[in-house]
Amino acid sequence: MKNVRYVITLLLSCFINLTFAQFGPLKQKINQILESKQAEVGVAIYGTGPGDTLSINGNTRFPMQSVYKLHLAFAVLHRVDKGELNLNRKVPITISDLRPDTWSPLRDKYPKGNIELPLKDILVYTVSQSDNNGCDLLFRLIGGTKVVNDYMHGIGIENIEIKATEQEMSREWNVQFTNWTTPLAAVQLLRKFEEGKILSKDSRAFLWETLLGTTTGNKRLRGDLPEKTSVAHKTGSSGKNKNGISAAVNDMGIVVLPNGKHVVISVFVSKSIEDDQTNEKIIADISKITWDYYTEKSNKK
Repeated sequence: MKNVRYVITLLLSCFINLTFAQFGPLKQKINQILESKQAEVGVAIYGTGPGDTLSINGNTRFPMQSVYKLHLAFAVLHRVDKGELNLNRKVPITISDLRPDTWSPLRDKYPKGNIELPLKDILVYTVSQSDNNGCDLLFRLIGGTKVVNDYMHGIGIENIEIKATEQEMSREWNVQFTNWTTPLAAVQLLRKFEEGKILSKDSRAFLWETLLGTTTGNKRLRGDLPEKTSVAHKTGSSGKNKNGISAAVNDMGIVVLPNGKHVVISVFVSKSIEDDQTNEKIIADISKITWDYYTEKSNKK
């Protein structure tokens, strides 16, 4: 028994030393970015090989804000794959569906409502442009937040709760904290997506193109990367409360390296008294040093 314990201890020690050797410089640089910031930041990175995972506050719960529109899209596309919905299905939109007091490019284009749009268009508005009215339309279409929450748990994403719609979050500051995930759970979901473990081939292709077309938060994961870098990502933002605190400045996504390999990154910034530019720069800086680390690593091979 003592010999078995010794072997286990030795293996764990080797694993810890190997992990530090792999990620020590990268983690050190990330911590240098964070040490002067008055914010709680969670980071998870899955690199280019098995076991290639780094996290800082990776199991901490962070409010998602609009990041959860990606989770909603997964649940909707799961229904498409089951034949219960069709991307070309026309969805009626009335003027009462288009709340005036929220972010909504959909409402800006169709201010009077009374239209029908294909489901795929509403998904693009909701994910690529982070449309709040489109989001709540989709929640109503599939049966509410519990359906999405149950779907996430059903595919093995346990560290997540989705309880409030966009309209419900808009009513009171603290409601947003009922929609939470962890940085590691965010990366876990994206890994399942890119590895083809969830959604059909067609649905994956549609969602990939939709995420590549994200128009929000381009100073975050995408911010300091080379101009033509492909970044499939989804952002989330809370704005500031009356005390000047940001609850959520988030981005999660898949970055394509020059060699074609993928790096999955999630960065969640919360409880921040920094200005918006600084909060976004935290994410951009982490993304850039991660890009540099893996690009340099691939060049050495």
